[in-house]
Amino acid sequence: MRTQTWLVAAVLALTGLATASPALAADGNPLEKTDGFYVDPDSNPAAWVRDHPGDSLAGPIRTAIAAKPGARWFGTWSGDVRAAVDKYTYAADVADKLPVLVAYNIPGRDCGGASTGGAGSPQAYRDWISAFADGIGGKPAIVVIEPDALAQLDCLPGDARQTRIDLLEFAATQFAQKAPNTWAYLDGGNATWIPAATMAARLKSAGVQSIHGFVLNVSNFHTTAESTTYGKAVGSALGYAAPFVVDTSRNGNGHGTDTEWCNPPKRKLGATAQLGGGPEMQLWIKVPGDSDGSCGYGSGVPAGTFSPDLAGHLIKGD
Repeated sequence: MRTQTWLVAAVLALTGLATASPALAADGNPLEKTDGFYVDPDSNPAAWVRDHPGDSLAGPIRTAIAAKPGARWFGTWSGDVRAAVDKYTYAADVADKLPVLVAYNIPGRDCGGASTGGAGSPQAYRDWISAFADGIGGKPAIVVIEPDALAQLDCLPGDARQTRIDLLEFAATQFAQKAPNTWAYLDGGNATWIPAATMAARLKSAGVQSIHGFVLNVSNFHTTAESTTYGKAVGSALGYAAPFVVDTSRNGNGHGTDTEWCNPPKRKLGATAQLGGGPEMQLWIKVPGDSDGSCGYGSGVPAGTFSPDLAGHLIKGD
């Protein structure tokens, strides 16, 4: 968003971010170089709407989801990741909009869960994430680095934990060195998963101080207020007011009283992409309507696959 410098400073002051890490002062500000957030014309919801123009859900999904800014996720399915990232960020740059990208290819991803996968080796990941950063280059962007990777450290055996931390630190360094107009954020889990002090220690070991900040609530449902309280606690434990972002794609009704995380009922779309409101930004990082796995309302729908029924539930909040 091409925002005047004084306005950005005011937003940072209002959200308690004016005394953030040294990286904040050093990096290029992508908000000043763009005019609003990028709407992915080829998102799963947008593609479904194009392919099903006569469906009764096409109109609501187009208006409520496909026309809203959201993140594009990149992994092995992206093919040549440098070319894919370059193409996506170039299209956003031509439109003068700020794209949000998610790097999701860490080895051992999701600890064998519904979104299992990732690069085949540590070196394969280093090559992949380096190419990802090359694809952005000097174009403005926001990047979320590896959702759940730090929160799921405990599922890994001994030496694999340090390997993952080293890989995340390498990723952070790549964006800091190769993408000067990108704000990169390491994933910090969600408000009730890992104690704030523990997450702060993990973020620090993974190099959060070398990039812009961290992100919370990716693919989860906690309210922005809950996430903000947790984010500030993490920042306090870090020792500086690190900027953080909250995924609001499905938090309109909060987490609810149950512990179900996989396509649960009675969840709703949250606030669309915007600055402030507690965190530095509220963004749609999880693509609304994309399944968490074959479970809950998404029984039979693999993780990452769009379901119009799931999207309809999120629009109605039922």
